[in-house]
Amino acid sequence: MLQVSYIRENREEVLNRLSVRNFKNPELVDQIIKLDDDRRQTQTLLDSIAAEANAAAKKVGELMRQGLKEEAEAIKTQTGTFKEQTRTLGDKLSAIEILLQADLVLLPNLPHQSVPKGFGADDNQVASEHGAIPQLMQGALPHWELAAKYDIIDFELGNKIAGAGFPVYKGKGAKLQRALINFFLDNADAAGYREMQPPIVVNEASGFGTGQLPDKEGQMYHITGDNLYLIPTAEVPVTNLYRDVILKEEELPVKNCAYTPCFRREAGSYGAHVRGLNRLHQFDKVEIVQVVHPDHSYDVLEDMSSYVQSLLKKLELPYRVLSLCGGDMGFTSAKTYDMEVWCAAQARWLEVSSVSNFETYQSNRLKLRYKSGDGKPQLAHTLNGSALALPRIVASLLENNQDEKGIKIPAALVPYTGFEYIS
Repeated sequence: MLQVSYIRENREEVLNRLSVRNFKNPELVDQIIKLDDDRRQTQTLLDSIAAEANAAAKKVGELMRQGLKEEAEAIKTQTGTFKEQTRTLGDKLSAIEILLQADLVLLPNLPHQSVPKGFGADDNQVASEHGAIPQLMQGALPHWELAAKYDIIDFELGNKIAGAGFPVYKGKGAKLQRALINFFLDNADAAGYREMQPPIVVNEASGFGTGQLPDKEGQMYHITGDNLYLIPTAEVPVTNLYRDVILKEEELPVKNCAYTPCFRREAGSYGAHVRGLNRLHQFDKVEIVQVVHPDHSYDVLEDMSSYVQSLLKKLELPYRVLSLCGGDMGFTSAKTYDMEVWCAAQARWLEVSSVSNFETYQSNRLKLRYKSGDGKPQLAHTLNGSALALPRIVASLLENNQDEKGIKIPAALVPYTGFEYIS
């Protein structure tokens, strides 16, 4: 959530940066400034009346001590209106603050100056490309057919149990899942990330803190009886570990990682592009999260991007890095890199990771701050990244590594799987 003070002091910059996102409601900026003007004026008037009431109370006390009871009672009668005015203005102030908060949560984060303007995925910029595109044998199969051929993933069985988008992993397919999770966690540990095991359900306050609510409630599974939400990513519970926390500056950066299942309704998703593992309602993911000093967050973003790329290199997967344009970025992000792997049998790029800097957008909602010495607490910057999401990694490993013998496991993963081939 943007800070009102920043919006007031930088109106033109806010409007210009929102235009990079193609934000459709720029008049909301002036509406917020107007509400804040009303809030300030009401607060000033309320403070003035409170000061008059305090002064009158002191005067009554002085008169009573002097034995001037009639004069004191006269002032008491006059001050009776202060209570009514204070109550009325207090109610007005509360109403204004509710409206102001409702408008503030409708403003997305401001794109960083380096974010290109654009309307959607077609306007994203390819920052770099790595690895050779594999040349497959004649008759190569897409991963959903390979899964059936080697009996390692059963989409129909998952459909029977829960519905489409909830596959069942079997035998070496299940072991491959477990191997990837452990591989990603071990690499995160070696990179200095502290492993956490958070809940996979969150309350409304947690959803609001990281920006899933009220923006993405339609994409989250809601447990109505308890008013809880299944997490769409470990970013939500892990970042909320630091809600309402003031860290010491020397504690920064905070580096956490977590493996969790993730749940997304993916409402409206259909067609050949979501077949097999390409888009699921439940999937496994290892997430990395950092809380950092504002001066260092963009260096950290580059480091996190490089770290995710190192995993893809170890898995011997060809990939590219995209710098997302303003129109394709998430609501809460100030800058995002997407990593896409080449899925050879489908002959298409599939996103496997997003690494984002949220600057103070999440920390303002979370009231996540840091303090140096006796200084005033300041908002920290938060970042997160997928390191990595499993479904499309598995899809690309199956498709890219198929040969006459079966599916070859990358060398870095063999110590985790215990086998070199799926056959």
